[in-house]
Amino acid sequence: MSDTKIDKILGSRRFSNYWWASTILIGGLGFFIVGISSYFKYTFIPLIKNENILFLPQGIIMIFYGIIGILISIFLWYTIVLNIGSGYNKFDNNKGIITIFRLGFPGKNRILKLNYEISEIACIKLVIEEGFSTKREIYLKMKDKREIPLTKVGRPLALSEIEEKAINIAIFLGVNVEGID
Repeated sequence: MSDTKIDKILGSRRFSNYWWASTILIGGLGFFIVGISSYFKYTFIPLIKNENILFLPQGIIMIFYGIIGILISIFLWYTIVLNIGSGYNKFDNNKGIITIFRLGFPGKNRILKLNYEISEIACIKLVIEEGFSTKREIYLKMKDKREIPLTKVGRPLALSEIEEKAINIAIFLGVNVEGID
């Protein structure tokens, strides 16, 4: 058995982000083009009949919504290109160190790299909250009561999968799991 375990963390490059960035861009462009068409009284997209749309107030509102949609889409594409939130959790029993690495937005704090000693870990904590906003997360619970998240943001993992993952990490590190009934 290896003395090093690495868990890759998926960042912004998820199918859902590609879907929403594309959908919002198409919708924003549609609104913007219809608003501009109402100003020039010319149909830029033959499929969309816009002769009944007045520039004041409907055209201006459509241009506004279009610009907002385009800006949100640009932001989503920006996070996808930079792969915000991606990284890894590295558990090294040889060195006795856990490394948590994540990518953020450009700037002096673009790279988040945290190192913790395995001897400072009290347990692996599993948090499961069902309901409207389902929460299934794994934390490193330190002896000084700090809790460092290990799981990715996004769609929650299946209950059996997250429990198995927490147990595997705890066995690998030689600590207990808190939160499994």
